[in-house]
Amino acid sequence: MLSGVEHDVPDGIGMARLAWTRLPTADGERAGPSTSAGADGELLSAAAIESLDYEVIENYAYREEQAQRSKFWVPYYVMLKWLFSLLIGVGTGLAAIFINLAVENFSGWKYTVTFAIIKHSYFVGFFVYTVFNLALVFSSVYIVTNFAPAAAGSGIPEIKGYLNGVDTHGILLFRTLVGKIFGSIGSVGGGLALGKEGPLVHTGACIASLLGQGGSAKYHLSSRWVRIFESDRDRRDLVTCGCAAGVAAAFRAPVGGVLFALEEVTSWWRSHLMWRVFFTSAVVAVVVRSAMNWCNSGKCGHFGAGGFIIWDISGGQEDYSYQELFPMAIIGVIGGLLGALFNQLTLYITKWRRTYLHKKGKRVQIFEACLISLVTSTISFVLPLLRKCSPCPQLDTNSGIECPHPPGTDGNFVNFYCSKDGEYNDLATIFFNTQDDAIRNLFSAKTFHEYSAQSLITFLVMFYSLAVVTFGIAVPAGQFVPGIMIGSTYGRLVGMFVVKFYKKLNIEEGTYALLGAASFLGGSMRMTVSLCVIMVEITNNLKLLPLIMLVLLVSKAVGDFFNEGLYEEQARLRGIPLLDSRPKQVMRNMKARDACKNQKVVCLPRVSRVVDIIFVLRTNKHNGFPVVDRGQNGESLVIGLILRSHLLVPLQAKVDFQNSPFPCGPGVLNRHNFSDFVKPASSKGKSIDDIHLTEDELGLYLDLAPFLNPSPYIVPEDMSLAKVYNLFRQLGLRHIFVVPRPSRVVGLITRKDLLLEEDSNNDVMAELQSTSVRSLLNGKMLGGNVHLERPLLDNLVIE
Repeated sequence: MLSGVEHDVPDGIGMARLAWTRLPTADGERAGPSTSAGADGELLSAAAIESLDYEVIENYAYREEQAQRSKFWVPYYVMLKWLFSLLIGVGTGLAAIFINLAVENFSGWKYTVTFAIIKHSYFVGFFVYTVFNLALVFSSVYIVTNFAPAAAGSGIPEIKGYLNGVDTHGILLFRTLVGKIFGSIGSVGGGLALGKEGPLVHTGACIASLLGQGGSAKYHLSSRWVRIFESDRDRRDLVTCGCAAGVAAAFRAPVGGVLFALEEVTSWWRSHLMWRVFFTSAVVAVVVRSAMNWCNSGKCGHFGAGGFIIWDISGGQEDYSYQELFPMAIIGVIGGLLGALFNQLTLYITKWRRTYLHKKGKRVQIFEACLISLVTSTISFVLPLLRKCSPCPQLDTNSGIECPHPPGTDGNFVNFYCSKDGEYNDLATIFFNTQDDAIRNLFSAKTFHEYSAQSLITFLVMFYSLAVVTFGIAVPAGQFVPGIMIGSTYGRLVGMFVVKFYKKLNIEEGTYALLGAASFLGGSMRMTVSLCVIMVEITNNLKLLPLIMLVLLVSKAVGDFFNEGLYEEQARLRGIPLLDSRPKQVMRNMKARDACKNQKVVCLPRVSRVVDIIFVLRTNKHNGFPVVDRGQNGESLVIGLILRSHLLVPLQAKVDFQNSPFPCGPGVLNRHNFSDFVKPASSKGKSIDDIHLTEDELGLYLDLAPFLNPSPYIVPEDMSLAKVYNLFRQLGLRHIFVVPRPSRVVGLITRKDLLLEEDSNNDVMAELQSTSVRSLLNGKMLGGNVHLERPLLDNLVIE
């Protein structure tokens, strides 16, 4: 049985230490001063990681605020949610437009200058090309290492952890947003084997979080009138909208963005959230489409419309034969194998990088990124020089394809190191284009034999190796587009062999490139439904849907045989304790008490000395503490759960301290607003190091009842751990109490007791409701005060 801290000891720190030794444990033992005690089940693997409070803490301040809200508060709250959904869509769309235009124009200037110089000297052209890339990559890694460390990587594992209930400090700051945008421009524009799509998901999440908290107070960009989303639950919904908006902006795939948020990043989903996420994605589509129309008028400079992804292959293969299903399944197997290998290699290299390399400081991280930039630039410039040029094919005049295409513009058939004007270099066609345009070339229809098998194999080996090595350096890095490039390369290779084998069939190599891209992403990221819809939206060809589904199913099945998805592996490497969608099989043979049998539970009495509370907070890092009180018969009763962050509020305010060790009266309960207990989303919140108390204040008392959560979730000790796991994850809990099996039944609630219908004329619904519920509702409708007495509750059993 839990009991409180004894107080018949001398004052001062010695009293606190002795009180600590008298704290009871879950096994009825006394805990020593060095005991590692804990009230929550958090898996905190790093100091920068903390669980989120998705549960509503119904303390006194919360109930007072709910009672004082006017009838206009709910409409205003709903209206503001929809307004924020609109602003998230607009903001994410504008960020995507800015990143795309910057990347495309930097690439356009780079290729224009390079092609102009190589007419006179290839060596000077190589030097200028390398320096241009190096400058962009250096700007990216410098911004990340010195300004926004949380902007490194794709950000999707961290956002997935946030929506799973784990807060990694710094991932949603304003500086992270700025670092993500400008860092992506440098890393992608600098020609690294990385993409901007993953960082755009993180960008959308940052925009949503900043809107939800009213802006950034540190940079004086905040507004009080929109600061009503003070719970982690509301912020989670906004961040979900931001994730969907990021995918919609990255791929121009609004439906795919909704499904990506549903399938890949969120752990909890509600039907009304679907509407807002869908609305946000639709807004993004409108914003990006408006930018497309503007760029088509020629106002976007180099490669203006080339960066807004839509790889239209609707004019390609119209139908498929059953004879093609086997080579398409082979593509799925290849994608599963290469995707699983990619995950494993990046896991090993990232682990080595974090263990040995990045611990040496920022200079080493900058040097590493610059070295990889030099290697990438050298490979992409030198390898096309080793390939022979091919004569331009006979093209349809209505295809809109020009061979060779002019330097500095997007398109197929790049003339690089060719002695004649009517020739092109097929390997340079991939290397000397932005990634979006290179994929568009690989997907293109009516371009048979544009690439030789030797060039495709060379590019596949080199780009795959570069992608593995580059993933994990200190720059914003996505893996969507590099994965598509890898998959489309071996997909086009398979397509070339199928074309030669089935000569009588109407087969397009670009169709197989698309299927290869889908297979690699499925084998690496293990997405199915959302990826399928994204691939259909970006190719504008619904007829290929069954084929995409086939390769995704095969590649995911093959990849799952070897390891987990890319984001799950990276999240585990970063120490983010994700809760999977279903419990482990071994949990079905375990009880709740088995999971906490080694814990030493630290609990606090309802009225505690301030020095005792300070000592408990300083000697452990737990974030939740049971609060106990003496019952009528002298036994200890658990009256609620109090969070560390909520304990710090009265300790810092000092207005709730009292001289007597007795519960406080009702007059002192209105000293705090609910907003005082809200942890800011952009900072770590209050810390015990911020509390400064005098010796006299340490000897005072504090009544914890007004600040605790009086209704925490409780499970009996013999409940299966699998059932506890499902309850914990589906409700988004942070703490859950494990107690002995209750000795009596207070009541039994069934479905009909939850049908609280306010319409008294609804006879059908009234028949379904129990007598006690109808009495309660009638009392409310008549304006009376209804009180459920203890005898009534003891005898209430509803069948």
